[in-house]
Amino acid sequence: MKSIPVFLALSTLALTVAAEPALTIYNQNFAVVRDTMPLDLKAGANAVLYSGATAQVEPDSVILRDPAGQHSLQILEQNYRNDPVSEPLLLSLFEGKTIDFQNIRTKDNTQVSETISGKIVRSGYVPGGEAQSPIIEVNGKLQFTLPGQPLFPDLGSDTILKPAFNWLLQSDTPGAFDAEVGYVTGGFDWSASYNLVSPEKGDLVDLVGWITMNNTSGKTFENAKIKLMAGDVNKIQPPGTYAIGGMMRMKAINGAMAEAEAPAVSEKAFDEFHLYSIARPTTLHDHETKQVEFVHAEKMYAPTIYVYDGAEGYRFYGLNYNQGYGQSDNKKIIVQREFKNAETNQLGIALPAGKLRFYRRDDDGQLQFVGENTIDHTPRNETVRVTTGNAFDLVGERKQTNFHVDTSEKWIDESFEIKLRNRKKTDAVEIRVVEHLYRWSNWTITAKSDDFVKKDSQTIEFRIPVKPDEEKTVTYSVHYSW
Repeated sequence: MKSIPVFLALSTLALTVAAEPALTIYNQNFAVVRDTMPLDLKAGANAVLYSGATAQVEPDSVILRDPAGQHSLQILEQNYRNDPVSEPLLLSLFEGKTIDFQNIRTKDNTQVSETISGKIVRSGYVPGGEAQSPIIEVNGKLQFTLPGQPLFPDLGSDTILKPAFNWLLQSDTPGAFDAEVGYVTGGFDWSASYNLVSPEKGDLVDLVGWITMNNTSGKTFENAKIKLMAGDVNKIQPPGTYAIGGMMRMKAINGAMAEAEAPAVSEKAFDEFHLYSIARPTTLHDHETKQVEFVHAEKMYAPTIYVYDGAEGYRFYGLNYNQGYGQSDNKKIIVQREFKNAETNQLGIALPAGKLRFYRRDDDGQLQFVGENTIDHTPRNETVRVTTGNAFDLVGERKQTNFHVDTSEKWIDESFEIKLRNRKKTDAVEIRVVEHLYRWSNWTITAKSDDFVKKDSQTIEFRIPVKPDEEKTVTYSVHYSW
């Protein structure tokens, strides 16, 4: 039985065809493209040139087929050329020959054009390497620079104007039809960003989400159907390049070629990822950045949270007798915003990872930027909490007030005092005091000034209301044993 290349075997899949090009863009610098090209084949072998791919196509990912199923195609041979004609390349093709060079010089304050003949001894062109100085013979003398702008008599033989595939196609029946071409390419990226706008007072905010697409593939896509894949997609890293995303090329291509009926931007779960479809065909030019709004929520509940972590960075790594371990002069109280990604909170759409900017309206309605951070991929009904900065008018102070260790009896006693000061003139706040019990895994709180919540096996949290211009003191003692 004659073997058929993998990309040809894939081409027997029944996929829906459309005249418009289609893109599925991943946020890891690659995309899956589906395009069409007219073919007029005779029965038997046909030489076909396809120059419609991007400059960063992965040649071994190509799929070619007749979507109508009228012609059985087999690619007997595929050659990919990515050396478009250029001045250095043409110089190399004319090595050993004499051509004209146009030189512009100034004579009596007037620019004069003259033509100089020169023999190209060495072009200096090195395919895939660093160019060398050319050697040109002019009037029997050699020079290591071009004597002017080269004027070539023609494009030479065996040159191309842009990257192209040369195919030798085997067709079982003659005829003209529109073939479908699919492939994976680099040079595409997309990201999500969010703007959260708060009123002067209160926790009901507006959220607007944007999709930003970048095309540096070397090709413009006119009226393309565009989809965006979100998720941590794995893709094999080619030798000598950076890691990019993509998993199971078969699924990616199916996703790129599937039809979608959607509003402006629709979202759905796809495999283990999420797919966002832009319903209106749009043109994505080469070296263009395009933005589309994809989520809009009004009066979303997103309260402000204040957190004081006086021993931030200290964690339990083993039994610790060092009295000074965990002491810190940190007085900063961080500011966080939190919201639930749920329909009951005006959202409920899977949010792709991206940058989240925070704005607050001044008393005259003007927007002021108050911080930014990033969010990870967030499924529906999950909570987002991000840090926006440090509070100006809130101060924390933490000190150790007691420490005693008895190694023979195997215990440690330790006490802390945490002072919280609210210098706001009118606003009362709740400050969450986070304490890390880092000396050993067995511990008991033996005394406390306020109730706390156990967050995990080594962390407790006090929630302390502090009025304007008030200072509150939190104390607790902990007993470790082993």
